[in-house]
Amino acid sequence: MVDIVLRPLADAFMQVGVFVALLVAPFGWAHYRWGGRLDELVVRYRRLAPLVAALLTMPPGCGGAILVVAAYARGAVSYGAVVAALVATMGDATWVLLAAEPLLTLQLKVLLLITGALSGYAIDALGIAPPRRERPRAVPAPLAPGVPGVAAAGLPVGSRLIAREPALHAIGVVPVLLWLALGAGATVSVPVTFQLLHPSNLYLVLGLAGTGIAVLAFVRGGCRLADDDLREARPASMAHVLRHGGHEVAFVTVWVAAAYLAWSLLSHTTGFDGSQLPVLGLAGVVVGALVGLVPGCAIQIVFTGLFLAGGMPLPTLVANMVSQDGDALLPLMALEHRAALLATVLTTIPALVVGSALFLLL
Repeated sequence: MVDIVLRPLADAFMQVGVFVALLVAPFGWAHYRWGGRLDELVVRYRRLAPLVAALLTMPPGCGGAILVVAAYARGAVSYGAVVAALVATMGDATWVLLAAEPLLTLQLKVLLLITGALSGYAIDALGIAPPRRERPRAVPAPLAPGVPGVAAAGLPVGSRLIAREPALHAIGVVPVLLWLALGAGATVSVPVTFQLLHPSNLYLVLGLAGTGIAVLAFVRGGCRLADDDLREARPASMAHVLRHGGHEVAFVTVWVAAAYLAWSLLSHTTGFDGSQLPVLGLAGVVVGALVGLVPGCAIQIVFTGLFLAGGMPLPTLVANMVSQDGDALLPLMALEHRAALLATVLTTIPALVVGSALFLLL
């Protein structure tokens, strides 16, 4: 029971949620601090979009790719930028590889950056752009009676919004609990990830508590990504950043927990652990690319573990990393399902090309 159900649920929070939060928080702060200038840069200089999107995915985890997906849903970046981000991201498997092979991780990051940017430029050059869902425009806040230029909430119109509510109330009780759980989880999960500590009962308890709070935040947030609402596109205060980031972390954690649990149940009931896959030669490259079609990071982390254990060659791992879209594909499915389905197919093409080329070179 512990290994089959409880451990995967705890790992989803401790191995993924915590590290996504470590990326979401600084990205959210930067977005608040500079007022979305990156979005404006991408919109103004459209030719830079795929390269910028690929660069955003260079930090470990899926935070950068999730931000690109959210920007695409708002119409701020091109479809090529989304594909570039999905190709370039190594997802949460980065943490597994980084702990064991830091130099190889850096080399693969550079390879993914180049492959992602080129793929994005190719998509835009070919004019591939599936139709996006129509979303209502944000409605301006009504003006307060008798007070020119002041919204009903007591906030100046056209300026950065400054919440007058108490900080705790502005953020929300559930997001505050989630951030506290993330902080506590980080003190244990970071040393465990880098093999400085072994998982203990405290790891399990913190992970289960964190996943439970994430589920609660996910449900309270309407079971959607925070950026699904155009009014949430730009944070108006640090309280907004924390509330928005909490919803984002909760969204990713819940989907990863579902993937981890499904993989655990499958492997324990059928005995399938990935070692039965043909991972040698060109057949391995094809298998690695096809496995990358599976959303989320769970099976990709398994692939990375197999590689580190000597169970597969480098070309197979590279094909999988190029093809896999990380956790960013899950919110893209919720926001733009047609774009998501097409993107996950398109990312297998550079995966087959790069994986095969690497196989021939090695």
